[in-house]
Amino acid sequence: MYTAKGKIEQRDLAEEYIPIVRRHALSLRVRLPASIDLEDLIQAGYLGLLDAMQRFDESSGTPFQAFASARIRGAMIDELRTRDWLPRSVRRKARALDESIAHLEQKYGRPPDEREIIDYMDMDVDEYHDLLTDTNNGLLLPLEQLVEEGWEPQGNGEGGNPYLEALYGEQREELIEAIDVLPEREKLLLALYYQEDLNLKEIGALMGVSESRVCQLHSQAVGRIRSRLQAGSMMD
Repeated sequence: MYTAKGKIEQRDLAEEYIPIVRRHALSLRVRLPASIDLEDLIQAGYLGLLDAMQRFDESSGTPFQAFASARIRGAMIDELRTRDWLPRSVRRKARALDESIAHLEQKYGRPPDEREIIDYMDMDVDEYHDLLTDTNNGLLLPLEQLVEEGWEPQGNGEGGNPYLEALYGEQREELIEAIDVLPEREKLLLALYYQEDLNLKEIGALMGVSESRVCQLHSQAVGRIRSRLQAGSMMD
């Protein structure tokens, strides 16, 4: 795998990590509009892999797979950021959801339950679930996309991955606290999704709900996190 000089044999690594690039692309693709082409994500991922091979420092103690995965996903997200793929209507709906959750959290001093959000937004259950589904389709790796809503991480981490930068930056504690106060069900969902890398169908089977319901709960959890972080940034 390495030469005598300790350099990564790029050809061998590239062949070994091609399936990982594709896996990351497929994981992203299921959360995106149909207009986003899988091959475009894969090509961006290859560039991220090449960048990882050039930058990897074996003496850092970081496993290459973890380092490469961050670079691969970061390159795919950078590619998506160059496109205006998120409809304004979806942004507007996500903003309305965030504002509603923030208002209710301030009112009750705790995360509002779903019924309280529905009543406040003057919707019926089906309308609210449709809203969650619509906004979830527009939330690309939302914990990595908080920057887009004006929450700027100030960490020194590299890799072009705002979520990882946030975890190692000054807002690390704010993000942890925002996740920690989530309802247990939503906290479990995020752990299964982001830490255990399960897909929505697998999470639904474990939680005893449908895949579409997992999407809705995911969107609701992200709305809670964003509203809390935005409220915290306004107080600074």
